[in-house]
Amino acid sequence: FLPGLRVENGVLKIDIDKLSYIGDILHEAGHIAVMSKEERECLSGKLDNQENDAANEMAVMAWTYAVCLEIGIEPNVVFHADGYKGDSENIINNFDNGHYIGVPILHWYGMTNEKFDLNQKNAAIFPKMLRWVRP
Repeated sequence: FLPGLRVENGVLKIDIDKLSYIGDILHEAGHIAVMSKEERECLSGKLDNQENDAANEMAVMAWTYAVCLEIGIEPNVVFHADGYKGDSENIINNFDNGHYIGVPILHWYGMTNEKFDLNQKNAAIFPKMLRWVRP
């Protein structure tokens, strides 16, 4: 888990003095956001879902990128050089160029749409979100 961050009963707790990167807050909040309601309610300690860990990590990256655009911060604040196994720049470039890893998972969770759907009442298409927390 990242320094300065912990979860207690589904709530992200932050110790600013121990935090290495401010952007890590958004990434870890994304883990909470993409979990089911049942998972969130009993979550304490490590932020992962063993059953769907890789898929959720990709969904978290997409969620985090969308949050950055929504609140007006540069994605490199979250996707910093010391994270993502040294692949941060590539991840940002992919998102900036419309190569949206993780978006099909967010779509499946009902949080955004991959493409315009005439049958959809709310036509939010990634990076716009229908909802920020998984129902």
